[in-house]
Parts: sequence; C-alpha cells; structure tokens
Amino acid sequence: MNSVLHLGGLSAWQLCKRVWLEIEKDDVLGRAAQLSYYFLLALFPLLIFLISLMGLIPDIGAQMKSHLMQYLAQVLPGAASALVNHTIEETTHASTGGTLMFGLLATLWAASNGMGAITSTLNIAYDVHEHRPWIKRRIVAIALTGALGVLVMAALLFIIYSARMSSALAHGYGYDDALAVFWRVLQWPMITTFMLLAFGLIYHFGPDFKDHGWPWVLPGSIVGVGLWVLFSIGFRTYLDYHNAYGHTYGSLEAVIVLMLWFYVTGAAILIGGEVNAEIEHAAFDGKPSSTAASKPLAASV
Repeated sequence: MNSVLHLGGLSAWQLCKRVWLEIEKDDVLGRAAQLSYYFLLALFPLLIFLISLMGLIPDIGAQMKSHLMQYLAQVLPGAASALVNHTIEETTHASTGGTLMFGLLATLWAASNGMGAITSTLNIAYDVHEHRPWIKRRIVAIALTGALGVLVMAALLFIIYSARMSSALAHGYGYDDALAVFWRVLQWPMITTFMLLAFGLIYHFGPDFKDHGWPWVLPGSIVGVGLWVLFSIGFRTYLDYHNAYGHTYGSLEAVIVLMLWFYVTGAAILIGGEVNAEIEHAAFDGKPSSTAASKPLAASV
C-alpha cells in the first residue's frame, strides 16, 4: 500500500491531471459560488460572537480584537476590509449578553449551512453518499464551527502572549529591534500552522468518510491553504492596480469584492478536498472506506 508521502503512488503530474478532471466533474467552481453565499451569511455573526467573547477576557480583549481585525485587513481586499470593519464597529458598539447570545445562535445556524455545503461537495469528491441523519450532520457542522472559533481564539492568545514574553526577554538582553523583526516574521508560520489544522479538521470530520488517519488530510490542507494565500494575494494585487468593480457596481463594490473573495476561499477549500480524495483513491485501489455505500468511481486518468 502506498503512503501519503508518495501521493498514493501517483506522480505530481498524474495527481494534478486527476484533480483537474475531478474539479470539472464535481462542478467545484459552481459549488464554490454556492459556498460564497453561505460564507457571507456566516461571517458577521461569527465575528460578532468572537469579539463578544474577547470582551469577556480581562486586559487583552481589546488587543485580541485589534489583532483579529489587523490580520483580516491583510488578507481581505481593501473595499471588503473597510466594509467588514465598518459593519463590526456598528454591531458591536454596545456588546451585551443579548448580543453574545444572538451571535452564538446566528453563527451556529448560518455556519452549519456553510459547513453542510462543504460536506456535500467533499462527499462528492470522495464518491460517497451521505447517510448520516440530519441532526448528526448539524451537530458535526456546529462542532466544526466551534472548533474553528477556538482555533482563532487560541491563535490570537498564543500570538499576544508569545509577543509579550519575547519582548520581556528582548528588553532584558537588549535585543529589542532584532527580536521585533524576528517576531514579525515568525508569527506568519504560526498562523499558517493554525490554518492547516483548521483545514485538516474540515477534511477529517466533514465528509461521511472514514479516512486513514490525519496524515492523509495533510496534502489537501497544504494545497488548500497555499491556494487560498495565493488567490488572496493575487486578487488583492489585481484590485490595487486594476479595479473596475467600483465603476461597474458603484456603492455595491465592497459587497461584490467580498463575495469574490469568499468565492476563491471556497474554491481553495474544495480543491484541497479533491487532492485528498484522489490520493486516497489511488492508494486504496479506488475503494474509499466509507461509512456509507460508495458510488461508482470515475475511471482512472
């Protein structure tokens, strides 16, 4: 049996060809457009809930919010970033228990729809039917949403406290400037690690499929995160130098740009899932160990 390190016995070129054919067969780009709608519905309730939770943490709640919005601003295109910041400032101006509860309920419901759409496409990628009861699918979606929220909070806490610790050490030994540069570089691999874990959770628990362990979701996680970063940078660069959306859509520019960014985000997640599926299919003779009956597989490339 081939290991995941050998891409299930496929060469990189064979894997790319198989994934490309599956992207067309499974209508991944069309499903990414579907995901962009669910992401839009889930984003603001999720941010409201996270920021409300941050307000409950003494001393560093405001700093966590600042870091979160700062990192969002670095990946979101300019118009979309301004829209998100403005909306969050409006809706969290007076954070109350009611706001927290609303954020919780709205986020769990909206995000469960988004996770359901991801799960549906991942099932198609793995060529398996969805046989889990509706309530179990909702519970999985809610659990994944909560886990992603915890990862965001953990990443922010880790960054804040690691920065404070390194600053204290640097001040004691007189390396303030050098350590500041080092920390700015180091924090991005840390964030990338948390993102890989988030993608891995989705690929491992989302589809109705018993994969063969965490190493088997790593290739798709790397591809998904890498594509998401490249897509985000490329889209942001394009808008910086050639932005025609403002002329075409006027005041709707920010919403259109945000939806397009959600679209490339959804595409990155789903393409990563296709990568994992093709490696599993190749390694295990095209017979995924599903919890449900599998559909006939497409012919190998």
